Formats: sequence, structure tokens, C-alpha cells
Amino acid sequence: MKTAVIIIPTYNEAGNIKNLIDQLFIVLKTITKWDVHVMVIDSSSPDKTDELVEQMKMNYPKLHLISTKREGLGKAYVHGFTQVIEKLNPYVLFEMDADLSHDPKEIPHFLEKIERGADFVVGSRYIKGGSIPSNWGIHRKIFSIFGNLIVRLGFMRLDVTDWTSGFRAIKVWVVKASLNYLKNYSDYVFQIAFLDYAYNQKAIIKEIPINFVDRTEGESKINSVQYISQILLYVFIHSSFIKFIITGFFGFGIDFGFAYLFINLFHIIKTTANMMSAEIAIITNFFVNNFWSFKDKKIGGGLFGYVKKFVLFNVVSSGSIIIQGVGLFLMLRFFGDRIISLGIVSVSSWILYKIVIIIFIIIPYSYILYNKVIWKK
Repeated sequence: MKTAVIIIPTYNEAGNIKNLIDQLFIVLKTITKWDVHVMVIDSSSPDKTDELVEQMKMNYPKLHLISTKREGLGKAYVHGFTQVIEKLNPYVLFEMDADLSHDPKEIPHFLEKIERGADFVVGSRYIKGGSIPSNWGIHRKIFSIFGNLIVRLGFMRLDVTDWTSGFRAIKVWVVKASLNYLKNYSDYVFQIAFLDYAYNQKAIIKEIPINFVDRTEGESKINSVQYISQILLYVFIHSSFIKFIITGFFGFGIDFGFAYLFINLFHIIKTTANMMSAEIAIITNFFVNNFWSFKDKKIGGGLFGYVKKFVLFNVVSSGSIIIQGVGLFLMLRFFGDRIISLGIVSVSSWILYKIVIIIFIIIPYSYILYNKVIWKK
């Protein structure tokens, strides 16, 4: 029989922990295929949460307690993971909040997903069947939804809807592979870092719906402004898509600059000039993307491997040149080549056409192919 351990970090949860543990063990009695334990990681709670848990251990032999100093959610989980792996040799580890916001009745559903092949199961509030509290203020709803949207779009990983959920089941191989990386994160951004790293380890990630309930006892530990700031910083530093966009803007400037010179200084026809400037931007972007945007997947294989990828990059990216050339030709033909007034300024129509083509066609086309062909792990 495989072992699963539910890890519950606590800090001043004396008003919730007894009720949660009682509910958990009622549910665990119904699970026959797994040997499930509960591990509370208490961060020196002044309200004596640890003493309550210690007393309850007399009634629940599979309840365990570890006391640590207060260092943040991420540090508590890393400490818990390390101790549990060493002492109980689990197959699956759970993350769960102590404030009764996560329903213990969902535990069997997580295990069912694991049994069906998932490596990492996220309890999502944002898929069909899931929900956030109706009594949340508008600011809290915005922070929650906006925080997840930042991550989903920032990493261009839209299949997971709830990156900030703290109710999860993870196979221990994923945890072991992630531990050294996760030691760098102590606050709530730990959850995003963990899921991001699991993606990079090619873990099979699935979701189940959960109904998130607001706490009735104690106080939330989340500082919303700090939380969003940490999310933004993490995504900016670690997202290849964000770096790709920044690199794209750099290439955008090179592309426009050379196109302008070719058209106005050398009087080359607009379609040809734009195809030439696009090729210059493509070559520049190859080097910036390789050494910055996709540096975690930097091209190897020596000089031959590098030249091979460079040639392949140009072949793949030639689609961008063709798209721009054909797109501009069609737009100039059907919408005209003229000066367009934008209120305080007037611009040539080809500039606006080019912007539309780049944003809606070139960017998604390039990012997908770069990941799938050039910088594929």
C-alpha cells in the first residue's frame, strides 16, 4: 500500500486546527487504497497551536507534528517535505491550508487523479465546479484573479487555471527534484515557483475543482500588495515569454529603423525594404534569445550544433518575413497606402499595418516555433 502525507503549515491556527484534524481523519477512514498520514508543521505559534496538535496525537496515531521557527510558508513546506520524505517514505505529498478553506472531502479526488497518472494535481477555484467565496471584497477577487492571469499569460501556460492554489497533491519524485530550487522561496510565491519548476521537469499536471471557503477563525497572513509584487517579479525574472516579448521590442526597433532607412534613404520599395529589415531583426533576435530569453535551453552541441540551429532558426523565421511581405502587400492593396491621422500625429499606413501583423501573427507564430523547434529541450 502506497503512503500519502498531508502537510499542513500552521501559524496561530489554534481556532481551526482541531476542527480540521477531526474532519480529515473522518475522511481518511473512507480511503482504503492508501496509507494516509497528516503532518502539521507549526512555526512557533504564540497561540500554542503545537500544544493542541500534540494532545490530538494521542487520539490519532497517524498525526505527526514538527515545530520550526517562523520563516514563511515556503520554508515551512520545504522543511516539512524533507522531514516527511526521510521519516515516512511517501509516494504522494499534499499541500493543504490549516484555516478550513480547503475541504478535506476533496482528498480522495486528488488521489484518484494521481492513480490515473497525474504527477501534480492542483485544486482549482477557476474551473467548472470550483469557486471563490462570494463574500470576498472586490479588491480581493481582483487580486486573486489578476495574480493568476499574470502567471498564466506570463508563462503562456494556459492549461493550469489556478497557479496560486495551496491545495495540491504531488508525487514525491517531483518534490525531490524541486527541493533545492524551492529553498530560494519563503513566501506565497513559493506556490508559483513550485508549479513552474514542476512544468520544467515535464511533470503531468492536472486540476480538480475546489470550492474555496473563507476562514472564520484567525487572520489571513497574506499581504495582497506584496503578494502581487512578488508574482510580477517572479514572472519577469523567470518567464521566457516575457523576455521573448522584450527581445521582440528590441528587434521591433531594429526592424523599423532599417525599414525606414531602406525606404526613405535608399528608396527601396516598401515590401522589399520590410523583408530586408525583418531579416536583420531575425539575426539579432537569434543571439539575444539564445543568451537571454531561452538561456535555460541554450543551444549546445559545439560549433556544428550552433550553426545548425542558426540555419534552422533562419528557415523557421523566414515564415515571419513571408508573412510580413504578403501581409503588407495585401493590406496596402486593399486598405491603401496613405497617411493616417491619429489626432496629434500622422503616420504612414504601412507602419500601422506592420504593427498589426507583428502583434497578432508574428509574435504567437514565432514563440510557438522557437519553443517547439529551436529551443526545444
